Amino acid sequence: METVFLKLGGSIITDKTQAEHARVDVIRRLAGEVRAALDARPDLRLVLGHGSGSFGHVAARRHGTRDGVRDAADWLGLAEVAAAAARLNQIVTDVCLEQRVPVFSLPPSASARCEDGRLRHLDTAVLRALLQARLVPLVHGDVALDTVRGATIVSTEDVFAYLADVVEPDRVLLAGEVDGVFADASLRGEVIPLITPQSAARLAVGLGGSHGVDVTGGMAAKVRHMVDWAPRHPRATVRIFSAAEPGVLYRVLFDPSAPMGTVIRA
Repeated sequence: METVFLKLGGSIITDKTQAEHARVDVIRRLAGEVRAALDARPDLRLVLGHGSGSFGHVAARRHGTRDGVRDAADWLGLAEVAAAAARLNQIVTDVCLEQRVPVFSLPPSASARCEDGRLRHLDTAVLRALLQARLVPLVHGDVALDTVRGATIVSTEDVFAYLADVVEPDRVLLAGEVDGVFADASLRGEVIPLITPQSAARLAVGLGGSHGVDVTGGMAAKVRHMVDWAPRHPRATVRIFSAAEPGVLYRVLFDPSAPMGTVIRA
């Protein structure tokens, strides 16, 4: 049994330059490729996640939710961000089930608790039971209560990092619209094939943010997060790649050695 955490990035399942614009056709194609991989690899155990894209990120930037809540207007904004994230999650859920991917949505906000922006608690009992039943737990970027800030935002990578201490993944796949990590923030030149904690420091200058709105920090934050995470899980590999071309997601799921994107490992 190989355990894979797969994130469908907000950059590919939404148009991040338009508020609440889901790319339903792309979601449908990606869900079909997931289904094909599950059929071809019965040994795959999958935890699926997705970003909030132009749903949660736009609302979160408008209300400044990541920095915390201070008054009644901020708390109302928190509810609006949660609702926006849930709307995209419902679209992803419906399309996955249409494509026979047996997802079961687990919104992190139902149990997540943070401390000054760091995820400290998330209930995992249901997720473990779903995996035993061969269902696909579906998580996403969401809001969370915070003991210091009142509330904040947790990214899908935050959730994956927490879950990895409970369900050790063999691979973490971050599928977006960018081919991988570029040394040049203009996204020109060659993709960096491998990043380790030792090589990450000299790449930091070139790492850019995100196309469109991304309150969780874009590519630079993803790389930092995964580089910090990798030494605690030396068995696992992280792959950042583009799933914009049909068939790529299936290939990466099916073949762990497929030479796509950027690999991060300890």
